Amino acid sequence: MKKISIMLMIAAASTLMAADGAEIYKTKCFSCHGEKAVKPALNKSQVIAGWDAAKTIASVEDYKKGIGGPMKGVMKPIASALSAEDLKAVAETIASFK
Repeated sequence: MKKISIMLMIAAASTLMAADGAEIYKTKCFSCHGEKAVKPALNKSQVIAGWDAAKTIASVEDYKKGIGGPMKGVMKPIASALSAEDLKAVAETIASFK
């Protein structure tokens, strides 16, 4: 019984700590990409609304490496601050914007 209680507590803590893609988008992406990602960031990027999660993840991973489009200088510090879990969550949020 004790093991089950501990496992349930760990599962509950993991759920509470799960990345919130909408919140990450709001704090890290919204100011440049706009509501529902329909704005080209600083009029230089592609509109990312509706990109599938894999495309967003690949793009952000490139920015972490300092490669990518015209926004790589702006995006590298933002991208580098995202954990894999955060990136997956925000990528799924962006994919939901259609």
